[in-house]
Amino acid sequence: MPGLNLTRNEATERASIIKRVHSYRIELDLPKDKDVFSSKVEIRFDAQEGASTFIDAITSSVKSITLNGEELSTDLADGERIQLPNLAAENTLVVDAEMFYTNTGEGLHRFVDPADGEVYLYSQFEVPDSRRVFPVFEQPDLKAEFEFIVRVPSHWVVVSNQPEVKVEEKECGCGRAKTWFFKPTPRMSSYITAIVAGPYEKVTSELTNSEGRVIPLGVYARKSLMPFVDAEDMFELTRQGFEFYEEQFKTPYPFEKYDQLFVPEFNAGAMENAGCVTYLETYVFRSKVAEALRERRAITVLHELAHMWFGDLVTMKWWNDLWLNESFAEFMSTLAAAENTRYAKEAWATFAASEKTWAYRQDQLSSTHPIVAEIRDLADVQVNFDGITYAKGASVLRQMVAWVGQENFMAALKVYFEKHSWGNTVLDDLLVELERTSGRDVRAWSAKWLETAGVNTLAVEVENDEAGNISNLGIRQSYAEGFETLR
Repeated sequence: MPGLNLTRNEATERASIIKRVHSYRIELDLPKDKDVFSSKVEIRFDAQEGASTFIDAITSSVKSITLNGEELSTDLADGERIQLPNLAAENTLVVDAEMFYTNTGEGLHRFVDPADGEVYLYSQFEVPDSRRVFPVFEQPDLKAEFEFIVRVPSHWVVVSNQPEVKVEEKECGCGRAKTWFFKPTPRMSSYITAIVAGPYEKVTSELTNSEGRVIPLGVYARKSLMPFVDAEDMFELTRQGFEFYEEQFKTPYPFEKYDQLFVPEFNAGAMENAGCVTYLETYVFRSKVAEALRERRAITVLHELAHMWFGDLVTMKWWNDLWLNESFAEFMSTLAAAENTRYAKEAWATFAASEKTWAYRQDQLSSTHPIVAEIRDLADVQVNFDGITYAKGASVLRQMVAWVGQENFMAALKVYFEKHSWGNTVLDDLLVELERTSGRDVRAWSAKWLETAGVNTLAVEVENDEAGNISNLGIRQSYAEGFETLR
């Protein structure tokens, strides 16, 4: 099925042709008063010599395509993909295109603040939307280094995954503009890259991590909201999260900085862009709110921070392991809140009352599915951001951690991170380490809890003797029709 809905089979075939993607050099020209923006990318990659494949690119127009110095016809671009014929063993692809701003929370979202007329941009790339900003091999196992160069109006700031190395200001046809040059990223999947631009204001701080390295911290929001931002609370939670995760994982924070940005019209709760996390503005409290909402924000902050290790440093090979990203972050965020924040007393009670009940409800609907879901294409991914992937997965992870022991679980993660840093994994890669450290048959547990759907019912059965005393008492487990698993 060509076009927007990349299938798993297509991704597997393409990964067999594209041997390694080395780097992207992405130049963006982001005007504030147009519907489109300029995107020029240079991609270096190795491939099967003589083979053909495609690159994802949702474009307004394509001005030029150059492959290994040869100008290709722009007819190879259909607005969704660009065909790449007759590849060499080592390739350099240059595409000059125009892309659309969006107002749907996909790709590069453009927002005009009604309070002052200022324009704000931010990217949202999960699941398949970095292709709305630059041509890209849009699948998580084709990792690369990404270098961003971004030109914007002179009063804007730009934030990305890495620190900027320089900012140049000069006159252009639209007035004065600044060009921001960012350090190349470590190897990562395209969906966790990020660009945020506009007249955002910020509060800065820093922390010293377990290696003794100073990590710059930033909290950003648009100007009209900045008076309501509680940056110190965000920094406190961030420091507590860093301390807890580095101690538990025995693995230092893998990126150079940690910025957190409240962005307008965000269509999710938050997004774990590496070193550049975005949040919906509901988490900027403009009046007194219930403590439960503050606790929910804390869990979200800790959830996104956990992703820096699980999801960003080590990434799923394909989207059928999305649950592990989200279940892991959901479990770890509550564990961190319970063991290293002011929410220690209520964190697990809140989890049981909200997250676990969400999972129970969804697991009894006709739409339920195993935690490890079969993801055939991108359309399947979109419907799996649900209570099974997040809350049920986190619930059974908590059970598994209790069964193997938290110390063994964290020891397995340390080895897992060491082996697979900056790479991609499947579920079995984690199970191998858990079995090695715990001595438990984790695969048998996985088969019953992760690879089946539905809930079981426990019923009390009582037998009385002639005197009315209980002579026999048992618990019978049963299942619903269609979900024949006894756990």
